[in-house]
Amino acid sequence: MEKSKDKPAPQSPSLMSRKAALLFAVASGLSVANIYFAQPLLDAIATAFDIRHSAVGVIITLTQVCYAAGLLLLVPLGDLLNRRNLIIGQMLLSVLALVLVGTAASGTMLFIGIAVVGLLAVVTQTLVAFAAGLASPTERGQIVGLVTSGIVIGILLARTFAGLLTDVAGWRSVYLVSAGLTLGMAGALYKVLPPAQTTKKTLSYLNLIQSVFLLFVQERILRVRAVLAFLIFTAFSILWTSLVLPLSAPPLSLSHTAIGAFGLAGAAGALAAAKAGRLADRGFGQQTTVAALILLLLSWLPISLIEHSLFALVVGIMILDLAVQAVHVTNQSLIFKVRPEARSRLTAGYMMFYSLGSATGSIASTLIYDYAGWNGVCLLGSLVSVLALVFALFFSRIRNDSRQHS
Repeated sequence: MEKSKDKPAPQSPSLMSRKAALLFAVASGLSVANIYFAQPLLDAIATAFDIRHSAVGVIITLTQVCYAAGLLLLVPLGDLLNRRNLIIGQMLLSVLALVLVGTAASGTMLFIGIAVVGLLAVVTQTLVAFAAGLASPTERGQIVGLVTSGIVIGILLARTFAGLLTDVAGWRSVYLVSAGLTLGMAGALYKVLPPAQTTKKTLSYLNLIQSVFLLFVQERILRVRAVLAFLIFTAFSILWTSLVLPLSAPPLSLSHTAIGAFGLAGAAGALAAAKAGRLADRGFGQQTTVAALILLLLSWLPISLIEHSLFALVVGIMILDLAVQAVHVTNQSLIFKVRPEARSRLTAGYMMFYSLGSATGSIASTLIYDYAGWNGVCLLGSLVSVLALVFALFFSRIRNDSRQHS
C-alpha cells in the first residue's frame, strides 16, 4: 500500500451524510452524462444541420477537448475559491449551455453550446474533491467510491437515456430535459452544500495552474496512480467505443436501443465496485488494485465471445467495469490522502490522464477493428490490461524492497 509522507489528517467528524453523498453521486453522474449524450445522436444532429456524416464526429472531439481544458483551467479553482459557489455557478452556466444546444438554429450555435457544455462538465470533479474534503479520513474512500460510481453510471447510462428520449421527443429534448434536471440539481445542492470556507489566496491563478504540474514532481503516488488511470481508461474506452460496431453488424444487427441497454450491465459492475473505497480506507489499496487488474485482464475472455454468447458479453462487461471502477476509486482514495489543501489540483492532474486514456482507447480501438476485427480489439484490450497489471506489481515490489532496506 502506498502511504503519504505527510502527517495523517486529524480525525474530524464527517460532514457528509449518506443522503448527501448520494446527492453528490447523482449530480456528478448527471453532469458528466452531458458530454456523452451526443454519441448516439450524431445521425440525427447531422440530418438536422446538414452536416456530412464524415464530419459530424467533430462534435465528440470538441466536447472531449473542452472537457480536458476544463480539467486544467477550472477544476484547480476549487483550491482557490469557495467550492460551494463554484459548483452552483458552473451548474447554472451549464443550464444555459444545454438550452443553447437544445434550441440551436445553426451549426455554429450548436458547436458553441457543445463546447461550453464540455468545458463546464468538469464540475463533476469539483464535486468529487468537495466530497472528499467533507468526509472524515476513516470513510473518505467509501464516500469517494460512492460519488465516482455515480460518474461511471452517468457515462454508461447517457447513451441509453439519450436514445430512448430521442425516440419519444427528438434529439433536442435530450438537452432540454437535461437542462431542467441540472437546474433542479443546482437548487438541491444549494440547500445541501455547507458554506465551505474560501481557501486563503496564497497563489495567483497562473501559479495555481502551474502547481498542478509541480504536484507530479512532488508526489510519487500521483505519478503512479495517474499512469494506472491512463491504462485502465484506455482499456475501458477500447471496449465501449468499439462495442457498437460488432453489435450493429451482421449476424447480430441489434438496434440502437438494444445496444444502449448494455450500459445497464456496465452500471451494475460499477455499483459493485463502490466498496473498493472501504478497502483503501483500511489499508488494502495495493491489494485491491492488483486483484482488480487481474479481473480486468480476465474480463476480455468472455467479451471476446460476443458472436457466440451475448450472456458471456454481459458477464465480461460487468467484470471489466467492476475492475476499472475499483482501481479508479482506489486511486482517488489514495491521492486524496496527500496534500489536503490541493485536492482539486490533484483531481485535475489525475483526471487529465483519465482523459488521455479515454482518447487513446477510442482512436486505437476503431483502427484495430478495421484491421483485425473484434478479436483484434480484445487482444489490444488484453495487452493494455497486462501492461497495467505489470506496472502495478512492479511499483509494489519497488516499495516493498525499499522498506526491507530501510
